[in-house]
Amino acid sequence: MKQLRIDRLLTLYLFYYAMAVMRRPSEWRIPILMYHSISEDNVSSRTHPYYQTNTSPAIFEAHMEYLYKNNYRIVGLKEAVKLLRNGEKDKVKYAVITFDDGFRDFYTDAFPIMKQYGFSSTVFLPTAFINKKREKFKNRECLSWDEVRELNSKEINFGSHTVNHLQLQFMGKKEIEHELMYSKEAIESNLRCPVESFSYPFAYPEDSDFKKYLRDCLEKSGYKNGVSTRIGTTDSNDDYYSMKRIPVNSCDDIPLFKAKLEGSYDWLYSVQYLSKKFKRHKKT
Repeated sequence: MKQLRIDRLLTLYLFYYAMAVMRRPSEWRIPILMYHSISEDNVSSRTHPYYQTNTSPAIFEAHMEYLYKNNYRIVGLKEAVKLLRNGEKDKVKYAVITFDDGFRDFYTDAFPIMKQYGFSSTVFLPTAFINKKREKFKNRECLSWDEVRELNSKEINFGSHTVNHLQLQFMGKKEIEHELMYSKEAIESNLRCPVESFSYPFAYPEDSDFKKYLRDCLEKSGYKNGVSTRIGTTDSNDDYYSMKRIPVNSCDDIPLFKAKLEGSYDWLYSVQYLSKKFKRHKKT
């Protein structure tokens, strides 16, 4: 039996039309897509569609085909930030493609599909699981450094997803700084090029003091931009060290994928934010 998906119903039949009316014509947003594993694994698991992080190759190809046929220009995070800072809206539709966790199926399944359409992306690596020999993370095989170097030579960008993929909010300052700096150094030493992008693992905390400290650490470590699990399309008002992203998985058919790209899924950020605030208040 197919699970009822309230977020899909509200997105397609309420907020798709509400956003079209409420959003100013001059308002410019860029969707940053967040993928994880591209494989058939766990596609039909009992996990609710909202929480799934797996995308089948067939669905992923349908997403890439949609972007290509609808004239989306795929840019990197650096260019996206530059476009948003300049604030000069044009008629081009932009999107950014990102992958968290550094799984090997990016090499075997995602990259060949993206190559067909001439698309690039940024892959965020938890460097403790990237090695000369094959390592596993979340019971999935990870990329090797040889594969990372090969992909980088083919214009795939790489960023840090920390060293050990831990919840930074609950760690000491020295441990946090190690996670940020050592992961960056590990990627740079293997690729011989600067690493400018960071992806925050787990749910992004709604704690103003911690967020300021993290931003300062990222800037001090030499990062130029960062992404988070905060839901939504990114605009010029976003902090460029914790930009919002759009989660994507196998349950996203083309109507929902289209709505997400156009900002109709952004309403969920308010729900996500209030949920985090409530949980934090409950603990204190």
